[in-house]
Amino acid sequence: MIGRLRSFWQARDKRERQLLAALAALLLLAAYAWLVIGVGKARSELSASLASLRIQAARLERDAGEIQSLRQRSVAKTAALDLRALAQAQAGAAGLTRALQRVDAPSSNQVQVVFAAVAFADWLVWLNGMQAQQLRLESCRLEALATPGLVSVTAGLSRSAQQ
Repeated sequence: MIGRLRSFWQARDKRERQLLAALAALLLLAAYAWLVIGVGKARSELSASLASLRIQAARLERDAGEIQSLRQRSVAKTAALDLRALAQAQAGAAGLTRALQRVDAPSSNQVQVVFAAVAFADWLVWLNGMQAQQLRLESCRLEALATPGLVSVTAGLSRSAQQ
């Protein structure tokens, strides 16, 4: 390959070599200018997007602070409530008072609930409400009943001791 190029170059007279060299230089200059212009455009676009990203980051930081503040208020409200009363209130809010068979609070940070025949979707709504109150599901036993969609549930929920 190099040999072919060398023989091609040698076959040209001096004027053709100069013309080919000038064309190659012009081509390199055009490619360099194209790259510089492309980089300049990309840099200006990135600068514009960087400003909007900084604004979004500041907004997210502010929102994160607000979320943390709201979580602390929610924790304070939950801490003031007896978990047994909270479980019953959430069951009432979800319309599951009839299905709630038993609520036991073995400690101030734990609650055990037993639902007899409850729709699984309704139980999930109740569980999401409890999790919104900063409680987490520690144990759960679900049994499907003969009626489609109904389950019996025995669940243990807790909150951390520092709350």
